[in-house]
Amino acid sequence: QVQLVESGGGLVQAGGSLRLSCAASGSILSINAMGWFRQAPGKQRELVAVITSGGITNYANSVKGRFTISRDNAKNTVYVQMDSLKPEDTAVYYCYARLRRTDSVRDTDTWGQGTQVTVSS
Repeated sequence: QVQLVESGGGLVQAGGSLRLSCAASGSILSINAMGWFRQAPGKQRELVAVITSGGITNYANSVKGRFTISRDNAKNTVYVQMDSLKPEDTAVYYCYARLRRTDSVRDTDTWGQGTQVTVSS
């Protein structure tokens, strides 16, 4: 079994900051990419930011310059620091990992349960 457990969501005023964390645990051999997606009501899930095991990052244009993704490989944990939050950042944020389980020969995509981020105007 593999789990991704998120924390750090909540309610914040526009212009404020939040930091999300996500820890992967279980029968994990290796983790390639980790990151965050989000889904607002009535919209499709979209990429927020992703980081590879080597530290290469990719951000959605809408969050560039405001969000910073980082990763602690030793702890199998990914973070996203979200600054200058806007009401349009309101969504459920999902942690994502492309990882290799100890009982598999292929990488699989794994998701957390989601954490709500609400930005009030």
